[in-house]
Amino acid sequence: MNKMTIQDLSRDDLTAMILRAKKRAGLGWVDIAEAIGMSPVWTHSAATGMNAFPADKARLFADLLGLPETAIEGLTESPLKVWTQTVPTDPCLYRFYEIVGVYGPTLKALINEEFGNGIMSAIDFSMHIEREPNPKGDRVKLTMSGKYLEYANW
Repeated sequence: MNKMTIQDLSRDDLTAMILRAKKRAGLGWVDIAEAIGMSPVWTHSAATGMNAFPADKARLFADLLGLPETAIEGLTESPLKVWTQTVPTDPCLYRFYEIVGVYGPTLKALINEEFGNGIMSAIDFSMHIEREPNPKGDRVKLTMSGKYLEYANW
């Protein structure tokens, strides 16, 4: 029998393998992230193909979830960040689109007013998710931090 290589797995196949292994292991993203020394947001993003794991983190991740050796190569490959502009129907994801749709122009204007003509990087970026207790019902607190990048004038 031939040994399976990463070329035999699509990125979707690898993601499906990871999600099955995570479920079998009974671990949450916070547990996995703590075990490999990364943030939960970044770990999930890399696990689902939107970022590449550094080799040492890929090894820890694969070992933790019992993934085959061949998965490590796929975990360290530069991602192809393809996503569609179609508004998703999942209520949680839709609300993020709604937030950007409603507040995006405001955020852009405030960034430009504070920093100048530029953007917040999603490459040099971090995000943290916290539960914020509230008597009216717990709240989701997202903290995003991205490097400011000024547009070049040429």
